[in-house]
Amino acid sequence: MKTSLETLKGLARSLKVDLPIDTFNQKTDKILQKMASQVNIDGFRKGKVPVSVVRKRFGGNAKSDAINEIVSETLTDALAQVKVTPVAQPVISKVDSEDEKNFSYTVTFEVFPEIKVADFSKLTIGQTKVEITKADEQKTLNGLKEQLTEYKAVKRKSETGDRLSIDFKGSTDGETFDGGEAKDFKIVLGKGSMIKGFEEGLMGATANSALALDLVFPKDYHMDKLSGKAVTFEININEVASPKEPKLDEAFAKKFGEKNMDALKVSMKVQMKVEIDGRTSHLNKNAIFDALSEANQFDVPQSSIDNEAQNLLKEMKERMQQQGLPAQGEIPASTFNDEAQRRVKLGLLVNQISSENKLSVNMKQIDAKLQEMSQAYGEDAQKMIDFYNQDPTRKSSIELLVVEKMVQDLILDKAKVTFKQKKFQEITQ
Repeated sequence: MKTSLETLKGLARSLKVDLPIDTFNQKTDKILQKMASQVNIDGFRKGKVPVSVVRKRFGGNAKSDAINEIVSETLTDALAQVKVTPVAQPVISKVDSEDEKNFSYTVTFEVFPEIKVADFSKLTIGQTKVEITKADEQKTLNGLKEQLTEYKAVKRKSETGDRLSIDFKGSTDGETFDGGEAKDFKIVLGKGSMIKGFEEGLMGATANSALALDLVFPKDYHMDKLSGKAVTFEININEVASPKEPKLDEAFAKKFGEKNMDALKVSMKVQMKVEIDGRTSHLNKNAIFDALSEANQFDVPQSSIDNEAQNLLKEMKERMQQQGLPAQGEIPASTFNDEAQRRVKLGLLVNQISSENKLSVNMKQIDAKLQEMSQAYGEDAQKMIDFYNQDPTRKSSIELLVVEKMVQDLILDKAKVTFKQKKFQEITQ
């Protein structure tokens, strides 16, 4: 067997494998003989069909099968000869079985990039810190109160804190825009949930009345086609309802699964810390890996990007299905290419760093990470732990998270790190 490796663009490679033509002919004859013993052809008893007849009718199929078998049997050794490891299964791009002396096939594939990890000490990385204040705790408690706040219809003029039920239609340039119309829409005055001037215009309104508001969308509005544009809202007020806040007593606490207010406050603080730790951990991880990615430029295998993009598309469809959202038509996987490339690149970097530094993970570390993750599941924490413990292979994803954290710590230990204090509300809103 002779091999010839050619470097194509980027990480793409082409490998030609030459074998004696007898290898191909003998493989084809063997397949034809097997077919002759199995096929049913009119005029011949089963198992008694001449090979010449089978060759005439099924010769093309036999040659195709022979090619596939030869590639399967020889490709591993051929790759070992040229000392390359494909990222994904090589694709047959050319076959020559007509030569009198040689049979050859050519496969194309991508190889993994050679990565020389940049010096961590030259990285500058920003990290976020958050301290939960008494004011944050009070605001969270107020949020719990709002969940149990009851509203009763009143006949007076609306004021801050009231909940209005309205029908509205918004138009720009005389046309209703997407999302600009709603029926029986509930809005609490003073929440600031709409653009500037909307809630202010509803102050002093009464039930069964109508009004029009001429406003302007902010320049930084999330929909570009509406940013900075004038808008007219035609509004019908169906109901004005006054809030009745619940008492912070034992009955209130029990509605959130706690025996009394002291227990509820303790539970609330724990959940606040779990939430903020998770969010800051995510922010800080991204900051580390963004700096790492920027400092290490190399080609990323397109086949890996394509596979990861397919995974991201699948994840999105599953989330939409779980949330009961309608399908958005056929979305091409390439939509996710940027995020897929980032993930693949970081995966290669993490593997390289963990290999170079001989990082290893033990079961104690995996169990500790699993315990940490379970805190976000509240009463279902043990169910989450049991799910992973029921099948050891499920812990491979946890192992990857532990390795990523070890790589993060390794980088932070050597990089220049700056810390920025942020407020709880900045991170959670």
